[in-house]
Amino acid sequence: MAKATMGRSRFKIQRRLGTELPGLGKPGALERKPYGPGVHGMKRKKLSDYTIRLIEKQKVMFHYGVREKQLVNLVKKAKKDKSRAWVDTLIIGLEKRIDNVIFRLNWAPSILAARQMVVHGHVLVNGKPVKAPNQILSVNDEITLTEKGFKTGNYLQAKTRPRISTVPANLAKEAAGENEKAKVLAEPMPEDIPFPFEKRLVTEYYWKIK
Repeated sequence: MAKATMGRSRFKIQRRLGTELPGLGKPGALERKPYGPGVHGMKRKKLSDYTIRLIEKQKVMFHYGVREKQLVNLVKKAKKDKSRAWVDTLIIGLEKRIDNVIFRLNWAPSILAARQMVVHGHVLVNGKPVKAPNQILSVNDEITLTEKGFKTGNYLQAKTRPRISTVPANLAKEAAGENEKAKVLAEPMPEDIPFPFEKRLVTEYYWKIK
């Protein structure tokens, strides 16, 4: 995620894109300054068609914490699936990643924090530890954290100040003793993406990708 944002302020990223991106874990970016960063941020700018499409693509890139090369590879893979619009396949795949699911369960305050929990071995899928943040979950997979995972600052912060108040309908969460567990009930929907998103613009941005 740090590489995906290239060291830029998460507030400035959201202000430049004009959208709050929950995955960055920094709410309130547009509350006090609902305009772009910099001395010219308050001036109205006429955006080109390319810039409008670029902004929509960058929303996906920054929210999910993927780099451009990774996103292009995911687009190529999604375009091979002819069962639905490829951009829907792309979003569904990103929503099924374990780092995103941990975030959407409100077990981490950001996708970056969820990724750290996975890499440090705090996440269990079907009783086994996983360490690949991009692992794709399947229907009926069961997710929980290790005892140490439930005591991490990331988990405790997310429980105190959840970034998104609701859990997607395809996930079920319940108490497991003093802790929690969850299960994947169904495939996520493209509409589950937690920020304003115009998929047509992303389709147009990547139309040349095969």
